[in-house]
Amino acid sequence: MIDMHSHILPNIDDGAKSIEETFQLIKEAKQVGFDAIISTSHYMEGYYETASAEREVWVNAIYEKLQEQNMDIKLYLGNEIYFSENIVALLKERKASTINDTSYVLFEMPLNVEPLNLYDVIYEMLQYELVPILAHPERYSFVQKEPELIYDLIQKGVYMQANYASIIGKYGKKAQFIVKKFLTNDMIHFLGSDVHRKESIYPRIPEILKELENIIGVEKLEKLTTINPKLVLQNKKIDMPEPIPIKLTLKERFFNI
Repeated sequence: MIDMHSHILPNIDDGAKSIEETFQLIKEAKQVGFDAIISTSHYMEGYYETASAEREVWVNAIYEKLQEQNMDIKLYLGNEIYFSENIVALLKERKASTINDTSYVLFEMPLNVEPLNLYDVIYEMLQYELVPILAHPERYSFVQKEPELIYDLIQKGVYMQANYASIIGKYGKKAQFIVKKFLTNDMIHFLGSDVHRKESIYPRIPEILKELENIIGVEKLEKLTTINPKLVLQNKKIDMPEPIPIKLTLKERFFNI
C-alpha cells in the first residue's frame, strides 16, 4: 500500500514534532502494510512556507537513514497545498511541490467555506496540465450538505482522496456518513492516513481496511490503496470511473447524523 497523505516531516507543519516521532510514524506505517509514504506537508501562504528544496533534503536524509536501518519503505515528496489563487505560481516557483515531481497536485480547501474562485483555480491548474487531487472531501461542512459539488468537480477532472480514519468516525459522524456515500458511488480515487501523530491512525489501519473491504470489496480497495497511488507516482493516467450522483434526503442534507 502507498500512503497518499501524511505529515511525517519534523517541525515543518502541525505534524511530527521531532525526528524521533518521524521514525516512529514510519515504523508504524510499515508494520501495518505500507510500502511507501508520500510526505504531504502543509503549504499555507503566510503560515507554513517551507520550500520544496528544504523538504526534499529532509525526505532524502530520512530515506537514507531508513536504508541504513534496513527498513524497506520508500518516501516521496509532495505537499498538501491550502487553497489559494496562487497555487500554479507556487508550484512554478518551487515553493510548493507536486507529488513526486509529477503533474498530480494535492490541495485542500477551507473546512467551512467554499472558495468563491474554486473553479477558476481548478481551470488554471488544468490549463497548465496539472492534475488536481482534493484532500479529504468528506471533511468539508459545505460538502456534507451539498455533496453534488464533489460530483461536479470530478466531472471537471478533479480526483478525490479520502482519509482512512473518516470511515471509523474520527472526523465526526457527518464525515463518516458522507465518505461511505462517496465510496459506494465511485467518487473516491485514493486513500490517505493524513497522519500527524504517533499511535493515532496507523495502528487502526487493519480494522479500517476490514471495514472498507466490507463496503467496496477487495478489488476496489486495492485500486484506492495501491494501484492508483502507484500510477500517480509514475505520472501515469488514472482511469476515473463514472461517478454516481448522490441523492440526499432533506434530513440527510441538513441533519444527517
